[in-house]
Amino acid sequence: MSDAAISTPAPREASAFWREVPRLLILSVLGLVFLAPYIWMLSASVKQTDEIFRASMTLLPESWAIIQNYGRVLREVDIARYLLNGLIMCGGILFFQLLFAIPAGYALAKLRFPGREFVFGFVMLGLLVPAHVPALPLYIGLASIGWLDTFAALIVPSTISVFAIFLFRQFFKQLPDEIIHAARLDGMREGTIVWRIILPNAWPAATAFAIFSVVAHWNDLFWPLIVVTGHEHATPALGVLHFRTEEAGDDFGALMAASVLMTAPLLLAFLFAQKRFVEGIATTGLKG
Repeated sequence: MSDAAISTPAPREASAFWREVPRLLILSVLGLVFLAPYIWMLSASVKQTDEIFRASMTLLPESWAIIQNYGRVLREVDIARYLLNGLIMCGGILFFQLLFAIPAGYALAKLRFPGREFVFGFVMLGLLVPAHVPALPLYIGLASIGWLDTFAALIVPSTISVFAIFLFRQFFKQLPDEIIHAARLDGMREGTIVWRIILPNAWPAATAFAIFSVVAHWNDLFWPLIVVTGHEHATPALGVLHFRTEEAGDDFGALMAASVLMTAPLLLAFLFAQKRFVEGIATTGLKG
C-alpha cells in the first residue's frame, strides 16, 4: 500500500475535528459557567477578608491568606467529626433508600397487580411535595419519642425517596422480561430475583442515584439545623456555619475555606464515579 493511500484519511479527520470545534467551545463555556461559583469559592478561600468584595475582582489574591484561613478552620472546627457525621448520615440514608426503592421500582415495572398504575401515580404526586411540608409533623413525632439530636433524626425522615422509586422503575422497564422469566423457571422467588438478578443489573442507576442522594443530603442545611442542637451530630453544612456570626460579622475567607474542605469529598467521589454516573443517566430512559 502506498504512502498516499495511507495518508488519505487525514483530511477527513481534520474536517471532522473542525466540525466538532463549535460544539466543544459551547460545552467549554457552559462548563466554566457551572464551575464559576466553585472557582470563586476557591479564590476567596485564599484571600484576605477585605479583598474578597473589592470592586475589582480578581481570581489571584494580592496577598495570600491560605495559612490564615485554612489554619483557622483546622483550629476552630472539628473537621474530622463533621465529615464522619456526614458519611454516617449520607451512608445510612442511601442504604435505606436503596433497600426500599429497588424492590418498589421492580414491582412497579415488572409485576402485574391491580392498581399498579394508581400506585405509580401516587409516586409521581410525591415528587411534587417539597421537603419543607412534612418537616413540622416529623419534628413533633421525633421529639415525642426522644430522637432529636441523634443520627436517627437525620436519617429516618429521608429513608424513602419517591425519586429513587421513579428512577429505578424507569430503569427496570428497559430490562428484558426474558431474564426474569428464566429466573422464575429456575424456581427463584421474587425477592431472590430482586437481589440476585435485578440488583447486579441496576448498578449504573444505583450509582447515578447515589450521587444525587449524597450531594443533596451532604449539602442539606434545612433539616439538620432543625433537629441537631450540638456538635456531636452536626453535619458538614452545619460546620460551615461556625464562621457566620451576627455580632462580629462573617469571616468570609474562613467561611470559604471551610466550604472547600467540606465539599472536597463530594468532588472526589464524583470524579471517582463519573463514568458510572454518566452510564446510569444515559441508560435510565423515560419509557412509560
